[in-house]
Amino acid sequence: MYKGGDAVKAAVLTAPDAISLEDIAVPETNQGDVLIAVRAATICGTDIRIYRGRKTAGVRYPSVLGHEFAGEIVDTGGNPALGTGDRVALCPFVACGHCHLCKTGHENLCTQGTAIGYEIDGAFAEVIRIPARAVEAGNLRRLPDGMSFEEAALVEPLACVLNGQNKVNLSSADTVVILGTGPIGLLHVHLARLRGAAKILVSDPNPARREVALAAGADFTIDPMTEDVEARVKEATGGRGADVVICAIGIPALARQATDLAAFGGRISLFAGFSKGESAEMDVNAIHYRELMVTGAFGLSRKDYDQAFDMVASRRLDLRPMITHRFGLDDIQDALAMAEKGAAIKVAVMNG
Repeated sequence: MYKGGDAVKAAVLTAPDAISLEDIAVPETNQGDVLIAVRAATICGTDIRIYRGRKTAGVRYPSVLGHEFAGEIVDTGGNPALGTGDRVALCPFVACGHCHLCKTGHENLCTQGTAIGYEIDGAFAEVIRIPARAVEAGNLRRLPDGMSFEEAALVEPLACVLNGQNKVNLSSADTVVILGTGPIGLLHVHLARLRGAAKILVSDPNPARREVALAAGADFTIDPMTEDVEARVKEATGGRGADVVICAIGIPALARQATDLAAFGGRISLFAGFSKGESAEMDVNAIHYRELMVTGAFGLSRKDYDQAFDMVASRRLDLRPMITHRFGLDDIQDALAMAEKGAAIKVAVMNG
């Protein structure tokens, strides 16, 4: 049993490019707060951007990153509905619940909310504190038998992908182009296949990633370094273009490419986050005359999280192959380096 004041290990970010393993005190808790022993935390591209100083909004120094995780309850905070040893995962964003955005169904955009791994210390640690407000709001989910901590950690990014595909109303009649097949792009492939997309094309310069995309359910792959992406998309769609184009990597030039690839009436998702200060050029005439819809997609709601959780728990989506590398918390810098260089699909930091 952990208690306040005990020393535990955590990967502490003290400045851009500066993260180190330190002994910190077990977080102090108030009534209703829950302590979780982290068993698996996966590395997100946003963690890398924060680590490298390319994302600064909401970032504190010192702080602990990590918002994709699952673990075991070691202190229930007096909540009779929870038990020590319960295996749980959690939607890491805690919306305020009473602002205009929350009341109108946009809690993922709540500006008064708090997020684990940002305003609240995250999961690259042995133990994490879950505020009572998150527990009371229903952000915790118990893991069913057979669902691993690693799989549960992947629910959060899948929920974000679900939010993005809902924004463009991706349906079974659609031809979909996904630009970028990093972990997020591959999750888009998995989910688009589950939703019955008519045809899925992916563009990525990494041949290994293209092969993984095919295994995940893509119908065609394109190497943008050697092939004309627009010509390949037009060839695959009888000259019509794609119903949905998803920018799954934060490269501004892809925003312009997306308008070139979209069919009349097509929908474009600028899903990936871009670094602060970046801008993109888009073909505004194409948007106007072809009636293209362009939308962003940010974060997740509890509804998204619950739906994604059920997809993974029921194995309608089997995301286990996405975890390709595992590291202990002691090797957090090696884990971040592996995730950053793109040789892995998804990197998990394991405890216990």
